[in-house]
Amino acid sequence: MTSENTFRFDDDAPSDPHDQGSAVGGLEPETKAAVDEQMRDIAEVPAIEVITTSAVHLMSAAAVKCGLADSPDADDLKDLDEARKLITALAGFVTAAAPEIGSQHAAPLRDGLRSLQLAFREASPYPDQPGQGPGEKFTGPVYS
Repeated sequence: MTSENTFRFDDDAPSDPHDQGSAVGGLEPETKAAVDEQMRDIAEVPAIEVITTSAVHLMSAAAVKCGLADSPDADDLKDLDEARKLITALAGFVTAAAPEIGSQHAAPLRDGLRSLQLAFREASPYPDQPGQGPGEKFTGPVYS
């Protein structure tokens, strides 16, 4: 990857060779200021919040793909192949994060994950056997 394909946020970074000299590091000063502000904002967020927010986003996406959306077109949004991928990613994420975030934060995530795994099995025309469903290689078999 060449330097013209890489963003640089420090003021000493060389400008884009195609730039007319108005921007530092290939970014307009306003854009650089906005990126710096976002980096400061992210730095202030505790890791536990980033982890749980990410897990909730995965859960929400998986629920929609399982057909659990609260809308009249929920069945049209159902995509079990996509749901399987999201649930498996969520299971790996929650399993890996649990020792770091502690049981008080991990327990609700595990409960949500288990509910999604069961919802997936219920939505499937040919349900997987316990232990074979999405994410069960990380969580172990899920029974109803």
